[in-house]
Amino acid sequence: MLAAAGALRPGYRRSPARVRATREAMLREYARAQNPQETRDDAGTGDGLDEPEIHREEVELPGGGHLVLTDIEDITPERAEKTAARIAQILQSKERDRQS
Repeated sequence: MLAAAGALRPGYRRSPARVRATREAMLREYARAQNPQETRDDAGTGDGLDEPEIHREEVELPGGGHLVLTDIEDITPERAEKTAARIAQILQSKERDRQS
């Protein structure tokens, strides 16, 4: 919309038909933004876009911290352990950096 408005500035030479089309497009988009479509009460039902199941698992980190894993895919114990080990490693390296 801003690009269209820039094409209407004084001193910018364009064909009158393109200026008119640009202005109409800009006004049409403005009207659409000001008057959004009404939402249906049954919107989203039966359209195949149902919300996916969110898997959540809490893992205790060394030193008393907690890690919360969330994903739309299943969280396997191996994946949780691997992630917790990586986070613990990152936290240890940050602690070593502070001590330096």
